[in-house]
Amino acid sequence: MAIPFLVVSLIWGSTWLVIRDQLGTVPASWSVCYRFAVAAVGMFLLSAITRQSLRIDANGLKWTVLLGLMQFTLNFNFVYAAEHHITSGLVAVIFALLIVPNALLGKWWLGRDFSRNFIIGSLIASAGVALLMVQEYKAAPVGGQEVIVGTALTLIAVLCASVSNVMQVAPSVGRFPTTAILAWSMLWGALFNAAWSFINHGPPIIEMRAGYLGGVLYLGIIGSVVTFPLYFDLIRKIGPGKAAYTSVLIPVVAMLLSTLFEGYAWTALAAGGAILASVGLVVAMRTR
Repeated sequence: MAIPFLVVSLIWGSTWLVIRDQLGTVPASWSVCYRFAVAAVGMFLLSAITRQSLRIDANGLKWTVLLGLMQFTLNFNFVYAAEHHITSGLVAVIFALLIVPNALLGKWWLGRDFSRNFIIGSLIASAGVALLMVQEYKAAPVGGQEVIVGTALTLIAVLCASVSNVMQVAPSVGRFPTTAILAWSMLWGALFNAAWSFINHGPPIIEMRAGYLGGVLYLGIIGSVVTFPLYFDLIRKIGPGKAAYTSVLIPVVAMLLSTLFEGYAWTALAAGGAILASVGLVVAMRTR
């Protein structure tokens, strides 16, 4: 479990920098549409290469429509919108709170209890996330109102992601191969995003800049086709609460990459938060 866990954390930790570069000429919803159009094609190809059946009954197909709406439409549109108001680092940090609704919904919806170690680890990690949030809030070059709006949008994205995380473990969805669920869900997500974009922004807009096109491919293939099967398999094997601990490591990875590529300056708050988040992760994941 350690390898897919680390792969997901490292890749998704890098996507925040790429998403930030996507904001500008192209409306965010069109960028999300392109990402998951690429991802859907990639996922169908992956299913064919691995010889995983793409057949899903009518009831399962309905769930993939809902999953596509929650995970690949609403979640990502709120994330991209949030980055118009606050820094990508702050969005990544707030997203670490995914562990809370994932654990609560997992217990309420699936009957998955969380152990004493998980609770203690979550409290330690939450303290680390709080320190990271304070640091990012202080460093954010925007006004208080902008931070509030960006934070609210990110929290809505977190809830959408959490619902979809728990949803795909439900028996009516979990009985199908992960790649099949993702392929159909990403297809619906791309179609939903295309419809929303056309209604709000008109015909497709694309930036022919190499960095933008490369970013779409990176987010669609590496950031989606590679990671989502690994992440959803983690949810199925260790539960939505533990799997969400990738979101605790992701902002730390994002900050390390920001140090290399953006000159991010570490402070005592940031270092303390990263250490607490990592300790909390180790404590929580020790539970069986």
